Amino acid sequence: MADAEPRAAIRYVAIGDSFTEGVGDELPGGRVRGWADLVAQGLADATGEPIQYANFAIRGRLLARIIGEQLEAALELEPTLVSFNGGGNDMLRPGTDVPWIVAETERALIRIREAGAEPLLLAGANPTIGIPRGAQVKVKGDQMTRAAGVLAEALGIRFCDNWSDPVLARREYWSHDRLHLAPVGHARVAANVLRTLGYANPTDWILDADPIPTPTRREDLRYAREHVLPWIKRRLTGRSSGDGRTAKFPTWEWIEPRS
Repeated sequence: MADAEPRAAIRYVAIGDSFTEGVGDELPGGRVRGWADLVAQGLADATGEPIQYANFAIRGRLLARIIGEQLEAALELEPTLVSFNGGGNDMLRPGTDVPWIVAETERALIRIREAGAEPLLLAGANPTIGIPRGAQVKVKGDQMTRAAGVLAEALGIRFCDNWSDPVLARREYWSHDRLHLAPVGHARVAANVLRTLGYANPTDWILDADPIPTPTRREDLRYAREHVLPWIKRRLTGRSSGDGRTAKFPTWEWIEPRS
């Protein structure tokens, strides 16, 4: 009989959209890293043991596709921990159905727990200081975050509330597109997640950034041309930034602790 495949004590899977994929934290060669990758390394470092890590998140995904395409695939790996974040792209569109988002999130979290894994619910960071219609988006984000906190308490699960982190809401924690976190922002989210799980973050992580000034009119115009107009075009043509993309880690990656 062949030996059983080795399994780590911590088997962590992340599902979600660009926030969880790691967009904004680009590495040389074009691959993105992001907070979930950092959490995996932080868990290995904190425990001193290798862990297994997979990440099914794909940028641009609405909540229905996150649940429909990623949830069962993630659970097939028999993880011990599943981080769940979704609804951010739904929130950016008009007519957001917040009660539906909360109900679907509850269904997904219960399914994760029924599969024998610990669900970890995340609220994404608040980008509204720099994006068009930021005030309107903030109202929906505030509503969704309050509902997520109530849901997590009712289910007795951990909730990492990055939306309410006032430091993450500052301009210096965001990338040039103002919608995705910069590397320092992803590191701060990872530290928040590790703290929620009961671990300290590695001391070599950079979590603080120097303030940056309010954009000039010229910078705002360039931002609109380079980022806002392409986003509108994708919406009008029914395209997504995630079209043609697949999960970066759809099977287990072994993450070794750093000495």
